[in-house]
Amino acid sequence: MNRQVILTSRPSGVAQAENFALVAAESLALGDGQLRIRNRFLSVEPAMRGWIADAGNYAAPVAIGAVMRSLAVGEIIESRADGWAVGTVVCGWFGWQEEAVVDPSAVVRAVGEADLPASLALGVLGINGVTAYLALTSIGQPQPGETVLVSTAAGGVGSAVGQIAKILGCRTVGITGGADKVRDCVELFGYDAALDYKAPGLAEAIAAACPNGINVYYDNTAGAISDAVMPQLALRARVVVCGTASITQWDPWPQGPRVERHLLVKRARMEGFVIFDHMDRWDEAVSTLAGWIREGRLSYQEDILEGIDTCPDALAGLYRGENRGKRIIRL
Repeated sequence: MNRQVILTSRPSGVAQAENFALVAAESLALGDGQLRIRNRFLSVEPAMRGWIADAGNYAAPVAIGAVMRSLAVGEIIESRADGWAVGTVVCGWFGWQEEAVVDPSAVVRAVGEADLPASLALGVLGINGVTAYLALTSIGQPQPGETVLVSTAAGGVGSAVGQIAKILGCRTVGITGGADKVRDCVELFGYDAALDYKAPGLAEAIAAACPNGINVYYDNTAGAISDAVMPQLALRARVVVCGTASITQWDPWPQGPRVERHLLVKRARMEGFVIFDHMDRWDEAVSTLAGWIREGRLSYQEDILEGIDTCPDALAGLYRGENRGKRIIRL
């Protein structure tokens, strides 16, 4: 039998445990050209909220009754596909389940970093780190001496963005929630300054921490945090829109301050980033990030939940701010 987490209903906002069910299904027969993967680690992503919503998104919504879409790291335990050997550790779109039968096209890559934990392929060496690296360098284009401001700065993406910006010679300021995460930003991830968005006076704190303005804003939240950031953009600033974690529903469409005047006056540029547009650069990014980890220049933090039974509430817990670092479920 194969235990799976399926989507049973669409949430009106952030998915809760009751939107999922844990079921036992019969293991599927392996067809020609297919792989059987025994999952070891499952990923939990903020983007999952969009993957299960009715509203239009950059990926087709997960169907009701289907296994929850997820990246996972697992081991090939049976193969009928050329070039894929039993025992190979792989990362790919295997879903929230103990075992997956997939075509090789579902595999993102073979995990070849034998000297590093395999779970990193879901975090700093996976979608989080790759997104951080590619979005920051291709859209943000930070230059030495510039100020880079990051929201959700202690999270799986944000923590990598801050460190990469430091490696590239920038001054870094992080925005996060709570004293513990503020401390992580400074002590673990090397931010020059970290701000607690839950404390009063965020706009004033941003202005004080960025006296020469913000050259690159890496936005993972949108909403009130970004409203406080926009007035502090420097001339020719770049805004990377990577996530909208503060927006819990799209109907009605969220309203807020208009950014056009800030972009016009500062001659700033604002662009969205979706990793699915850049899969051809995944290996390049992983190679660079793994090198920085080995050199001791890139740190990471993992928030590991134990067992498939923790899946249904894992996404809601992410939006409650329970995690410190990349949230992963270990099977």
